[in-house]
Amino acid sequence: MTTTSRAPALAAPAPGDPASASAVAIISDAPVPHPTMMRTFAAMMAREFRVLGRNLPSTFVRSVVQPLLWVFVFTYVLPKIGAASIFEAGSVHPQPGGAATTTFSTILLPGLMASMLLTQGITGTTFPLVMEFSWQRTIEDRALAPVPLGVLAFQKIVAGAVQAFVGALIVLPIVLYVHAAGQAPHAHVTNWLLLALILVAASMLTAALGLLLGTLMDPRKMQMLFAVILLPATMLGCVYYPWSALHHIRWLQIAVLFNPMVYMSEGLRAVLTPGVGHLAMWAILLVLIGGAALIGYLGTRTFTRRVLN
Repeated sequence: MTTTSRAPALAAPAPGDPASASAVAIISDAPVPHPTMMRTFAAMMAREFRVLGRNLPSTFVRSVVQPLLWVFVFTYVLPKIGAASIFEAGSVHPQPGGAATTTFSTILLPGLMASMLLTQGITGTTFPLVMEFSWQRTIEDRALAPVPLGVLAFQKIVAGAVQAFVGALIVLPIVLYVHAAGQAPHAHVTNWLLLALILVAASMLTAALGLLLGTLMDPRKMQMLFAVILLPATMLGCVYYPWSALHHIRWLQIAVLFNPMVYMSEGLRAVLTPGVGHLAMWAILLVLIGGAALIGYLGTRTFTRRVLN
């Protein structure tokens, strides 16, 4: 024997009860929702920004403290005590028209921006994912949105990329204004469009990497993220030295080319400090844009598989 169920009809208002009649009229006349992919995506991004706004003080402090300490020590304290590292022009393979000497802050500016792109992009995507995939499984609420899981994964990447982009911009005034006399960075933007493209591509690449790591790593071993990934990538990512300065250690100069952070540092170095030697722009754009697409695809697949399981 089979039974069929029907949705209960709205109860008729009690005679002489204007409140009930008004409530039924409001419910009956309510517009039928027509969610679209763009509206749903915008709503999910609005939620991300709302959560980010609540955590804005801690996010701001996390973005400022590390670069501020590095800049304060290397471009203010060391010059004041007479131990500043001044790079000779020949040691960094300057471009034609470059300065005779290169201050360390000139080397540090694009490197610290790249470091913040990597740190904020990965942590801004990975840590929320770990929380959502925890025993409470809050990710299941997001999966109920009327969009494919691939769109949900892309939204996670975009949210992390926004944090990385903002974090990189915060570094800029710190390096420009925190330094000892004579240690100002020699920087100017040679191509604003190219700068924007590199920042966006690098932000998407790091956020996609965060999505991939967040869906592959065991939440109980997240501390390995800093020891095994972030620290080596930063120290060998041409943050504190240009890639051209590694010509004395040829094997290392070739080995670091497998580190995507090298291309972030060198790309920003090419458009912000053109007086310092850098990698070819075609190689930089190929790795940043191609890497963002490839890692984004892999991250979307692992994210979808993790949600369904």
